[in-house]
Amino acid sequence: MIDITPSAEAHFRKLLEPQKEGTSIRVFVINPGTPKAECGVSYCPPEAVESSDTRLSYEGFDALVDDVSLPFLDEAFIDLVEEDTGTQLTLKAPNAKMRKVKDDAPLMDRVEYVIQVQINPQLASHGGFIKLIELTEDNVAVIEFGGGCNGCSQVDLTLKEGIEKELLEEFSGELNAVRDITEHQSGDHSFYK
Repeated sequence: MIDITPSAEAHFRKLLEPQKEGTSIRVFVINPGTPKAECGVSYCPPEAVESSDTRLSYEGFDALVDDVSLPFLDEAFIDLVEEDTGTQLTLKAPNAKMRKVKDDAPLMDRVEYVIQVQINPQLASHGGFIKLIELTEDNVAVIEFGGGCNGCSQVDLTLKEGIEKELLEEFSGELNAVRDITEHQSGDHSFYK
């Protein structure tokens, strides 16, 4: 469920040592399943444990996860990273903003998932995003650009060499094309004018 590296485990043991006996760590997601989702780790004293919590055992300590956060922490990873500025604990939860879909889920759900967790984070660096509008009967993903992508002079390249290429590769044999229906209007919001 949550993969914690040996160095991060050692760090948690050290942090928990001076705490009240029975104190665990709590891993959680604030605003799970939304674009504003944020993950965190905190101390969890024995009196703060809820009956609905899931207890995960690690070497020398336990991690608790509330039932709302649990499905959004699937494939989460905690590491202790050494940098020039010091040591930093990092928590990566690829499913925090959108719950992972199963491999046998409908194609529409799987395409939407890839857009939200793989494509939109890349477009966000330019202030843009895409929305999946529909999946046609002939398996064409109809999308709409927003933010800095709307009216951007590079939108055709982004669509053909980026988004469509990535989605057709991800859903080879299932998805036939990607079509943009955006009424592009260049303006101050456009990343490249």
